[in-house]
Amino acid sequence: MAQLIRHSRTFILCLLLLSTIFLASTASAGITYTLKQSHAVPGETVNIQAVLFNDTDTAMTWTSPKNLVLQWRNENGQTIRSLAYLEGAAAAINVPVNNFIKLSWRAVVPTEAQGLQAINIEGESTLLALDTNPREHSLIAGTPAAVPVIDAGAASNGSRIDPPLPKNVVAATGASVEQGPSVSSTRQLASHSSSAFDNFRSAISAYEPIYFDFGTKHGNNARYQVSFKYRLFTPNDPANPDFIDNLYLGYTQTALWDLESDSYPFVDTSFKPSLFWHKDALWQSPEKNWFVGLATGVQHESNGKSDEDSRSVNYGYIQPELNYRFDGGSTLTFAPRIKGYFGGGDHNPDYRDYAGNVDWQLRYAQDNGLVLTGLYRQGHDSHYTTQIEAAWPLKRTFLNMNGYLHVQYFKGYGETLLGYNHKSDGQVRVGIALVP
Repeated sequence: MAQLIRHSRTFILCLLLLSTIFLASTASAGITYTLKQSHAVPGETVNIQAVLFNDTDTAMTWTSPKNLVLQWRNENGQTIRSLAYLEGAAAAINVPVNNFIKLSWRAVVPTEAQGLQAINIEGESTLLALDTNPREHSLIAGTPAAVPVIDAGAASNGSRIDPPLPKNVVAATGASVEQGPSVSSTRQLASHSSSAFDNFRSAISAYEPIYFDFGTKHGNNARYQVSFKYRLFTPNDPANPDFIDNLYLGYTQTALWDLESDSYPFVDTSFKPSLFWHKDALWQSPEKNWFVGLATGVQHESNGKSDEDSRSVNYGYIQPELNYRFDGGSTLTFAPRIKGYFGGGDHNPDYRDYAGNVDWQLRYAQDNGLVLTGLYRQGHDSHYTTQIEAAWPLKRTFLNMNGYLHVQYFKGYGETLLGYNHKSDGQVRVGIALVP
């Protein structure tokens, strides 16, 4: 353990030295809004669509608001405020480098809205219009809307006026009860939650793939993996994080489960805590189709067993990541992980002979589509490992559910840490992945 701590200190010092060579990025992140309909009468529903884009050099996390407060203005400057409701549950959204996410809110046209309407989202400079007039002839709301927020579309048969929403409902959105801000103010993409749980939730994200797969070769069996990472420091400016803001704690757990034998025992489980630094894009081409990232850190892996079944391995690594972004909306990534071992377990001193010093990794990921990954290791002599995976979003199947259909093929050495020196025959497993 003392040796691991000493190596960890050396790793952090190396990170501090590397920081002097990184260049500042001028990229940005933001959100744009559009109105799907060009015309609607009072009482009808319209859809406000948004594209959250990340043009920075690091992945971004943003929490989508459940409600937007809309300001409606007619040609005479009369204002109405109403709520738009997010389609789906509000959640923290992870946006990779050079990627975007689509969101949608629905709103009812207020009963009092007549004729040309200029619509603004409070806190945004975006102008939306519910007519066909040229944009340059529309009114831009530049002053606060000093009116209450009404329940759009709730006017009774005998009244042409929508009732105001309860003050606590309006306050829950974070908006002022009596007056909205000017549209010249800006809405921050970062979510600054005050509760400890919200701070924790915004700092935790997916790391390695998360899946549960089932196979039948040599008896019914399952292989599963859970993984997450925790960002140790919250950036003051999410679009331009500091060097230390890219430092993470990671944890991955992989297990092989025997579903054929009595009592359904676990064959072996690997526990893999890690400390690492990761930036998605240290450099980007002017066209932003090429970008190069870097991950470097230390990882400990053990199976938690004692005596002759005990296995453990420690290594430091550096992982350059070469990415190419296709115009059609997919990314190809080549990320070899170069490993240096230290302080290995007494029961597996020849681990390097079977696992080698490089994990050759290739990944092809379509936006909201097919994800293909490949891993190859070459040890001494004929010791090798091959793992190929494919995932397809279940939202794009008749099931229309979250997650991915996941298929995994494994052959070679090291399917478990306990059996690092035993060769596994090729086996295909099928299951569900939460993160491919």
